[in-house]
Amino acid sequence: MTELEHQVFSQIRAIIANEEQVIGRRGILIPLKKAIIADGDVRNVVDIVSSDPALAAHLLWRSTTAHAAGVSNNSKNRSLKDALIRLGQVNIYRYAFSFYLKERLDELPQPYKKLVQGYWRLTESIAASAVDSLKDLSGVSIDPDEVQTLALFSVFGQIIALTAFAYLNAESEESFPLSIIKQIIDTQQQTLTLEAFESLGLDEELKEEFMVAHNLRQTRNPNSAGLVLRRILSMRGLLLNPL
Repeated sequence: MTELEHQVFSQIRAIIANEEQVIGRRGILIPLKKAIIADGDVRNVVDIVSSDPALAAHLLWRSTTAHAAGVSNNSKNRSLKDALIRLGQVNIYRYAFSFYLKERLDELPQPYKKLVQGYWRLTESIAASAVDSLKDLSGVSIDPDEVQTLALFSVFGQIIALTAFAYLNAESEESFPLSIIKQIIDTQQQTLTLEAFESLGLDEELKEEFMVAHNLRQTRNPNSAGLVLRRILSMRGLLLNPL
């Protein structure tokens, strides 16, 4: 790594550590996380989600997409409460986080917006393929929403690094070329991803399954969502640790 790349790398890591700068709207995520951790009445979670109609609509949509592949009962949820109960607390937070992250990405200036939206389309495609692959599995009990939420973080490190680089260039007197962030992503993706999981307060299970998915950790759990995703990432040549 050159001296300039090391300088940019250090600054990107500092930005990633600032969750408010990266994710933006914490007004919903903070109380939502507290309510989930408290493991209290689901009505508290419903009230928090309902305070943002866009998020509520998104979660209602997400509550059916993972099951649209026909891997389980595809009955429509009658209410937001029904949808949130079915999703489960961990998936609610992961979906909410990805929703606000995507909202933040849409605010980026060009060319970063175009690049990061390309990554986002990739994650949605990976998620659809991973959930669809569940139809071919037998003898396992895997929550399709867990597979889908995990898949939405497939290239999390690239998305966060590119976002941080956009903020860095916006604040710097001299603009750094895109070739620098490309080199950093190519060589430091694992470090940036794991640091992002830690800094942004995502659940430990998500990080562990991400490592399984990218062949960085092995598991004997036949119901691992990471193993399902690993097959998709391998076919697409996206594993951090190729098979």
